[in-house]
Amino acid sequence: MPAAANTFFTRLLAQKGQPILIAGPCSAETEEQVMATARGLQALGNIDLFRAGIWKPRTRPGSFEGMGAVALPWLQRVKAETGIPTTIEVATPRHVEEALAHGIDVLWIGARTTVNPFAVQELADALAGTGVPVMVKNPVNPDVALWAGALERLERAGIRDLAAIHRGFSTFAPSRYRNAPTWVLPIELKTRFPHIPLICDPSHIGGRRDLLLPIAQKALDLDYDGLIIETHPDPDHALSDAEQQVTPQRLGEILNELKYRYRSSNNADYLNKAEDLRHKMDVADREIVEALARRMALVEELAEYKKENDVKILQIDRWQEIFSTRQEWARKLNVNEKFVAELYKLIHIESIRKQTEVLNGRPQVDGVSHLGPGL
Repeated sequence: MPAAANTFFTRLLAQKGQPILIAGPCSAETEEQVMATARGLQALGNIDLFRAGIWKPRTRPGSFEGMGAVALPWLQRVKAETGIPTTIEVATPRHVEEALAHGIDVLWIGARTTVNPFAVQELADALAGTGVPVMVKNPVNPDVALWAGALERLERAGIRDLAAIHRGFSTFAPSRYRNAPTWVLPIELKTRFPHIPLICDPSHIGGRRDLLLPIAQKALDLDYDGLIIETHPDPDHALSDAEQQVTPQRLGEILNELKYRYRSSNNADYLNKAEDLRHKMDVADREIVEALARRMALVEELAEYKKENDVKILQIDRWQEIFSTRQEWARKLNVNEKFVAELYKLIHIESIRKQTEVLNGRPQVDGVSHLGPGL
């Protein structure tokens, strides 16, 4: 993995010693609205970037789609009068050209663009050699490969000043969130790109003001490098995403309520206790893997008996029994039942693969997860 580069983002993190804070309206609506927001954020004294949507294509035409290039001089005024650097979303090479012509300090690639490798490549080509920092939002759909691919395309174009923004993922499942956070995906991205700062967007994840604080706290507890929160002087009358924006004053309250915890501690008692617990967890993990090995050996033995007696792999009643009893065991032992259910789904998939190998006499390379129950 590349080492942490000397970039706009890493320098800012080193200087502050705290997460990066980005704020501003969903959309730049008027010069007065932009400046009122900027002055409110300036008063907070800790905002690192002023964000605003200039080009705002919506899911369906007819709603407010941003002021376009006419709003770019407003952001120039923001920086000139408050000293806060500015950032906007770009979706086309023309957007890049106009943003840079107006001195925008940082650009970001939105979720609808990240999902399209053709569009990302066009932007990478347009950004090559500019030296401008770029943030990349996760794609709309929960696909970490697309997110990683966008970052890789930019890196291959010579762009090293990068950050990733986690804004949540679309889902058909009922959710309290506007966009499900699916925290495992940004964590996976961070393991692949540890040198790239990770920023959380509680506004788009939550979609509601009351969810901003808990989402932001979760992100900080997961060691995110920054937050981007939509801010508006009159949120109820915002022309886009009114429900998820807060006033600069409320943003200040949220930031004050957040708990900024340490990555570690120099306390000798803590270090000794943590080391002891980690050793015990290592032992427990080894025992889990050994137990899984014993279970898979039994699965293989059962598959041999099925083969000898021409018995099918699919055993729905048996699977239902396992799925229900293991969750019951988890409940009695105070272990999260949903976690155990997901774990046994994975165990089930691997068991199906092993049994299929035994019955067919060859390795299974695809289709395993769609075969259904059969332990």
